[in-house]
Amino acid sequence: MIGLLDFILLGSGGSMPSLGRHLSSAIINYQGRKVLIDCGEGNQIAMRKVHSGFKTVDIICITHFHGDHIFGLPGLLSTMGKSGRIKPVTIIGPTGLKKIIEGFLMTMSKTPYDIKLIEDPKVRLKLGIANGILQVNAKDNCPDTNMILSTIELEHSVPCLGYDFYILRKPKFNVEKAVKLGIPKEKWSRLQNGEEIYYNNVIYTPDMILGKARKGIKISYIVDTRPMEIIPDFIAESDLFICEGTYGDEGDLKKAIDNKHMIFKEAAQLAVAGRVKQLLITHFSPSIADPDIYKQNAISIFKNTVIGYDGYRKTLSFE
Repeated sequence: MIGLLDFILLGSGGSMPSLGRHLSSAIINYQGRKVLIDCGEGNQIAMRKVHSGFKTVDIICITHFHGDHIFGLPGLLSTMGKSGRIKPVTIIGPTGLKKIIEGFLMTMSKTPYDIKLIEDPKVRLKLGIANGILQVNAKDNCPDTNMILSTIELEHSVPCLGYDFYILRKPKFNVEKAVKLGIPKEKWSRLQNGEEIYYNNVIYTPDMILGKARKGIKISYIVDTRPMEIIPDFIAESDLFICEGTYGDEGDLKKAIDNKHMIFKEAAQLAVAGRVKQLLITHFSPSIADPDIYKQNAISIFKNTVIGYDGYRKTLSFE
């Protein structure tokens, strides 16, 4: 298995930063380009600790507009400009995104790159690498789509989105069929990318030389919400399910309900219902000094549970 992408948990805390825990945030590193999920206060320090770099962040996904998820954004956008970023950056978020970003930009000098905003997307977004960066709906500029980004509306005290990232895997190319049909090798990549080609007065379609569809890689990210019936279908068969566990013990269930959060047990129940491969619990309340104390509350329900920590890294590959 060859590593295809890295997931890095930048911060595992919620509400406010602490000496040992940055605020909830993560990076998906795909082919050298990066998707940042949330950007709380001090996020740049967390990024520097894992040596992620600022210049290669192409897409920023915001779950919601509470300070522990967005207060680091103006500083990051400014630093990206000072780092030599000139290509556009796309920011995705729930309803109200444009107003929030307009307010942030008033505190900054003009960025040397354009900022594209996608507010409350209701459809799946196609992502592809074009002109050296990861772009949304870039099919006109790049030969194929590399990733599908989907969102779900969560149950929090303000509009909040959950995110799903699906890395597409191309069907297996049948070289023998291509040779038998007399298709020149220089045209194979176009067929593998889903294009039809016209050669020697014959139209060749991808299904003529491609095998069955193959499973890609799926990462689901759900924070700041109560459990919902629609979540298991959204996270179904994720290779990595990142879920909040603001409170560890069942004794804090009322507090979790009142504040629209979850306890470890509820995160594990969602993992079971969604048939995911691995659960990573994060977004811990400042009142939890050591989340590992409550680990058994999740493992007793879903065995393959990891308690998140700042700097946690996982490399995912196609099977």
